[in-house]
Amino acid sequence: MTDSLPPFVAPEQTPAWAELLALADLWLARRITDAFSADAARVDALSLPAGALWLDASKQAWDAGVLAQLLALARAVRLPEGIEALFAGAEVNFTERRPALHMACRGGADVPPADRERFAATESRLQAFVTAFHRGELRGATGERLDHAVNLGIGGSDLGPRLACEALSHLEAPQRNVRLVANLDPSDFSATIRGLEAARTLFVVSSKSFGTAETLANLERARAWLSRELGTHETAAHFLAVTSNPDKAQALGFAPDRILWLPPWVGGRYSLWSAVGLPVALAFGWERFLELRAGARRMDQHFRTEPLERNLPVWLGLLGLWNANLLDVPSWAVLPYDQGLSWFPAWLQQLEMESNGKRCRRDGSLVPYPTAAVVWGMSGTLGQHAFHQLFYQGTRRLTLDFIVPLPRPLDAGRRALAQHALAQAGALLAGRTRDEVRAALRTQGLAPEEIEALAPHHEIPGNRPSSVLLTDGWDASVLGELLAAYEHATFVRGWIWGIDPFDQYGVELGKELARTLAAGGTLAGFDPSTRALAARLDAHR
Repeated sequence: MTDSLPPFVAPEQTPAWAELLALADLWLARRITDAFSADAARVDALSLPAGALWLDASKQAWDAGVLAQLLALARAVRLPEGIEALFAGAEVNFTERRPALHMACRGGADVPPADRERFAATESRLQAFVTAFHRGELRGATGERLDHAVNLGIGGSDLGPRLACEALSHLEAPQRNVRLVANLDPSDFSATIRGLEAARTLFVVSSKSFGTAETLANLERARAWLSRELGTHETAAHFLAVTSNPDKAQALGFAPDRILWLPPWVGGRYSLWSAVGLPVALAFGWERFLELRAGARRMDQHFRTEPLERNLPVWLGLLGLWNANLLDVPSWAVLPYDQGLSWFPAWLQQLEMESNGKRCRRDGSLVPYPTAAVVWGMSGTLGQHAFHQLFYQGTRRLTLDFIVPLPRPLDAGRRALAQHALAQAGALLAGRTRDEVRAALRTQGLAPEEIEALAPHHEIPGNRPSSVLLTDGWDASVLGELLAAYEHATFVRGWIWGIDPFDQYGVELGKELARTLAAGGTLAGFDPSTRALAARLDAHR
């Protein structure tokens, strides 16, 4: 209930907000490079370690004075109490009247007393399935051992496990062949199962509601494929379910001992740490999955216990709010310089945009300023040859996060990759002046009139703000720290804006309308364009 939370305080009504507006006006007219010239201690003041992570935010359009006011804002809106409410199991998901305790899955918070026995039983069953899978003790319909696995999910039931599987495979070879299917498009399923032996394939069906259209469609495809390949409809041994709705799973043919419980207080986009993370454990083993959880748990402890001034998720959250609200920066590019993190931007898209893409506050009022930024990105150096040109000379306002994992030992290839990241951040800040361009063109022997004609096209304004986040080492536990840091930063922004970062009613509306179309229901409530397109679709045979 909302009355279990500290009273809502509108940030724009605090003195700190007025101070931040004044500071924003100054920074909109200021170059970040000038701030470095004015303050020799700037890098130290705006850098922060946390566990294996190191954040350098000195290239952002802020300073210690801005940070101090942001911290004052955080205290004014009672963020420390909000953090404690989150970990204590208060109903921070206030629209659905439930806690958000994904941290409990990794030991960073307590499981609600009423659910402890059920949660412990699920953990035991989860570990047993993983162990049996790796020992070759799980058998399919024909008696062969199951040593391939395919995850059927979408959204949080896909992106978190997909990201972790990809990130860890870059560090070490998977012990088992694990693949993931998410798209409703049949080609995704067909491509994913290509080359697999049906008799040796286990399907994990992950859906919180067990009513997700995409996942259920792929479940039927999996059953049809197994029946066709094995010559039998007795395929139950090839399936496990992960869901908050066991009754629905049983109604669809899953035996109780093949169902892993997903607690209702774990949101989909925060569910990697629960049984939804089963594909990670199946691929790399139970111990590696525990290491992933342990890293996230360390960040939980940091977030809960460190003062705001030295709290990494708080810094990340406040910096995102400063850019989005005070500097009016609508675009946030996330650039992981690690191919294993190629799915990190997509994971963060869902985390931030589904969590904080809201407009209604706890008191029922509308948010009078932008909320979530538009998150996008690609792994470096691929992005350098795709869209970095817009960073250098485009006209859109944006901010950038460079994520740079540094394994131990750091080989030559990894060192070169990190150097590219640091060079990009530095070049985007510095830019190239008209005079510098002229001097460079003169060395090419160009005539003065040609130099003047080309100089505007070569000039790079610079002053592009960015953060660089380095890791000390790179393994499953560090990955856990990284993901948990961004999870908590999302909560920080949501708390200050007064929105619920754990529901997604907008997404549900789209699902409702899709079901109406699929069922051939009335289209009277649709706009003329949608009715015309639906008629064209119906006529297509």
